[in-house]
Amino acid sequence: MELHTKTNVMRVLEAQGIAFRAMSYEVEEGQYDGNSVAHKLGLDPDSVFKTLVCVDDKGGHVVCCIPVTQELDLKKAGRASGRKRVEMLPLKELLPLTGYVRGGCSPIGMKKPFPTYIDETAQLFEAISVSAGKRGEQVILSSDDLCGLIGAQYADLTVE
Repeated sequence: MELHTKTNVMRVLEAQGIAFRAMSYEVEEGQYDGNSVAHKLGLDPDSVFKTLVCVDDKGGHVVCCIPVTQELDLKKAGRASGRKRVEMLPLKELLPLTGYVRGGCSPIGMKKPFPTYIDETAQLFEAISVSAGKRGEQVILSSDDLCGLIGAQYADLTVE
C-alpha cells in the first residue's frame, strides 16, 4: 500500500541515516491485533513486533518489543531489566508518557528514552517491523539498527 503520512519515527530514522521501508495498512477502529496487521502487510507474524510499556515497582518504566504472536512474560521482563517486578502500564497512561496511542506505540521517538528490550527472536530475521508511531503505519528495519538507535538490548521476553 502507498504511504499515507510521514511520521516522526520515519523522520528520526531518516535523520540518523538508518535504512527502513515504510508500509501502510487499513485501520479498523477498535482492532489492534498484530496478527491482522502482519496479514494485511503480507509479513511473517513472527517478524512483526509490538511495543509494550511496563512500570516497575519503583515507578520507573521499561519498554519491551516482542513478536505480535507472543505474550510478554513479566518475570522475564523484570529479570532482563534488573527490576524486582514489572507490570503492564495502565492504558490511560500510555499517551501522556510516550506520546503514542495503543496500536501506534513505537520504540522509536517516545517523549523520553526508556530502557528498552527487544525479544531475542528479532535476530532471526533480516528485518523486523515495528509501529511507525501511528495506527496504520509500520516501519521495517534491521533489528540491530533499531537496537543501536534506541540503545536497546536483546533478551528472552516471551511466555514459553
